[in-house]
Amino acid sequence: MTASDEARETALIAAQAAADKLATDVSIVDVSDRLAITDAFVLTSAPNERQVQSIVDGVEERLREHGVKPVRREGVAEGRWVLLDFVDVVVHVQHAEERAYYALERLWKDCPVIPFTDGAVPAAPTPAEEDAAGDEGGRAEDAAGESGR
Repeated sequence: MTASDEARETALIAAQAAADKLATDVSIVDVSDRLAITDAFVLTSAPNERQVQSIVDGVEERLREHGVKPVRREGVAEGRWVLLDFVDVVVHVQHAEERAYYALERLWKDCPVIPFTDGAVPAAPTPAEEDAAGDEGGRAEDAAGESGR
């Protein structure tokens, strides 16, 4: 059994919301085969407590826009490891030190990863695109040089 389509969509929305708030090491783990209580974990990190809270706020706001509210929040007061339970998806926002210490990816390494790519980060140009951009720039320089002669 794999995570439901709804859980996958919720996890991807949460992951993007976290990335938009500058979360680091964002990953999604499909734990549906191992746990009966949830389908996926979204794992994120932040360098300090203020950033942890910002990520938590961003995830909650974005999912609320999609009609999804957490049924439980834990760890908000401490700001070191906040757990947001959306039933099918559990979002873990951890201070970088807690992330390294508890290593949830290692604990759930036998579970499949749901691919996530930060949509806000532009994709690196392919070598062909770089060549095309270089050629256009060179032609523009040549034209400017010729008209100045």
